Amino acid sequence: MKKTSSKKELTDKIIKYGKLCGNKNFSPGYSGNISARYSDGMLITTSGSSNGYLSASDIVHTDFEGNSQEEGKKPSSEKFLHIEIYKKRPEFNFIIHVHAPYLSSFACAGKDLMAPVMAENTFYFGGIPLAEYALPSTMELVNNTAKFFDKFDAVLMANHGFIVGSKTMEDAYMKLELAESYAQVVLNTEILGGAKLLSKKQTNEILKLR
Repeated sequence: MKKTSSKKELTDKIIKYGKLCGNKNFSPGYSGNISARYSDGMLITTSGSSNGYLSASDIVHTDFEGNSQEEGKKPSSEKFLHIEIYKKRPEFNFIIHVHAPYLSSFACAGKDLMAPVMAENTFYFGGIPLAEYALPSTMELVNNTAKFFDKFDAVLMANHGFIVGSKTMEDAYMKLELAESYAQVVLNTEILGGAKLLSKKQTNEILKLR
């Protein structure tokens, strides 16, 4: 992120990509939240807001202790999950959490997306692990999920949804699109009798291209 990125620029970016999430049905209703690293903390969507219908009033500056820096604005209840991921991955500047239907279907079925089914997804993700269920907005959820960000950029949350982080908002969103499409393809292969997985040799060849 450029050091010159202003609060308005980051707010506009959150609104823009929140709208895309809504248009793609990645974030139906009140589900999901989005954040951007900013100053001594982050900008994050407020509690009860909708990713697809955000305005500037739905974005709040929050420090890394979880405290709102703007009177009258309450940050998302998942604020500590974002904070912990930012702490684990200092290169991350943006995080998107959604309840996209296909990804959430795998999360709710208790199935990860670690199998090497497609070259592109193996290249960009390596795999998408599944975090054990915990009550939303709790520190147990934070601990169950954030630990995977030591090795992965995206995680499924059991009986919940999907979360991804990146250096840029554009990359985080593109990876969300890619992951949702991947989940749909994997589900479709089950209808056709199951996916033919890439071999270990093929997988290693792809990973060497990173």
